[in-house]
Amino acid sequence: MKILILGNAGAGKTTLAAQLMRQAPIARLSLDEVAFADGAQRRPLADSVADALGFIGRQPQWIVEGCYADIIEPLLAHCDALLFLNPGVATCIAHCRQRPWESEKFATPQEQDAQLATLLAWVAAYDTRTDEYGLHQHRRVYDGFSGRKRELRRPPADAARLLADLGLCGAVDGR
Repeated sequence: MKILILGNAGAGKTTLAAQLMRQAPIARLSLDEVAFADGAQRRPLADSVADALGFIGRQPQWIVEGCYADIIEPLLAHCDALLFLNPGVATCIAHCRQRPWESEKFATPQEQDAQLATLLAWVAAYDTRTDEYGLHQHRRVYDGFSGRKRELRRPPADAARLLADLGLCGAVDGR
């Protein structure tokens, strides 16, 4: 099973990845890990893509998730399925407000809280942004992909059923 998950911040990408990972032991990469250097400075795109390709090349099964259309697009040729989480901006904002402390991103919960207003404004602009993080680019990547794909307006109630619907059951249980 090789799955790409694309969507706005707060769409539920990490939660969906965790649901899918409960079906089988699968390596996961959050594109946040390869997209940024220290702080908020984006790394060169070629470096981020090379690191993501290196990750998927080392893993027999994987889930890669993120909001970076520019990193996702070069990975499409290597995936079994593309999942586009698109629950709407209001849901994404609610999820961001409920997000627990992300210790891999922030030194303290207070540091994370100090960035919340900036994050919420960024998430709120999803429908109108034309950059690699916005709906326009996510829609272009999703619509242009000819492989197995699903656009989800909410997380699936049953991850195993989603995999079955995508024809990926054998990829999970080894058949």
